[in-house]
Amino acid sequence: MIKKMNALFLLLILLFMVGCTDVEEVAKPEEKLEQKQTNVELVKENTNKLEVEKKEPTKEVGKKEPRVKETTAKPKNDRFPGYKLITVDGGDTSGYRQPKVVVDIGFGNREYWAFTNEHGQLVRVVASKIVLQDDKTEPVTSSGRYYNDEAKVPGVESANLDEGHIIADSLGGVSNAYNITPQNATLNRHGDQAYMEYAIRQAGGATNFEAIITYPNTKTQTPSRYKYTYNLKGNVIVDTFNNVNPDEVNKSLNKPKPQPKPNTNTGSGNLSSVDTNGNGQVTIQEAKAAGFKMPITRDHWLYKYMRDNDHDGLVGE
Repeated sequence: MIKKMNALFLLLILLFMVGCTDVEEVAKPEEKLEQKQTNVELVKENTNKLEVEKKEPTKEVGKKEPRVKETTAKPKNDRFPGYKLITVDGGDTSGYRQPKVVVDIGFGNREYWAFTNEHGQLVRVVASKIVLQDDKTEPVTSSGRYYNDEAKVPGVESANLDEGHIIADSLGGVSNAYNITPQNATLNRHGDQAYMEYAIRQAGGATNFEAIITYPNTKTQTPSRYKYTYNLKGNVIVDTFNNVNPDEVNKSLNKPKPQPKPNTNTGSGNLSSVDTNGNGQVTIQEAKAAGFKMPITRDHWLYKYMRDNDHDGLVGE
């Protein structure tokens, strides 16, 4: 009887343990579900925090923020401050020039820079290297030019003025208004301008070329003077000349100076009427005041009363 009661007691204990186990196993899925929900909420919360941090970055106390430098693109004409860089076709025959501009007047890849002043006058041309025309590789007309005509700058309509290049076709220059000035025809074809171009061609080119062009006033486009500076085979050459006919200049230089006519009044006269201060000497001023023409020659009666400093027999020459 006692054995049966013990067996029954053990059976009840086992049933109770199994029941407890089932309860614990049923409770576990609910705990896991609650834990998953909690994890999802934490992830969302952390994600929101990250988004807020991206939008509003935290600043460290006492730490300066780095400055952002603003960069501005350099203008194309930064090589020539104060001038507007423009492009003009080399064969443009218009005689108009814009004021305060710089233009490349070199044919092809050459860089010959021309500058105008505020009046549209061509005042300066520079080239680091003069490269001669190559009629074997470049398009050149039968007359040896790049273009059939030159710019009609005001003034070239004169019969005595040519459409003169600052840098000639043969030296690689174009024919627009930024390389053309009204130039005396003889000067351009046979004078200093032509000699300069010939010398550069014979040397095979030049370096450090600069032309300075001046004008008599701000209204005209016809220069009064040219100054060219350039390096020829290691020698610095400076050519300065006026925009005039050199033949006429040479004639005036070679023309003999007129000799003064001697005073033929060789007679005698009243010294007191000439010697106003009565010192016995007659000055040039006194002689002129008395009506005598200069010079006073050795055979004139006044000569002995006057001073001939160079002893050439003439006073007041």
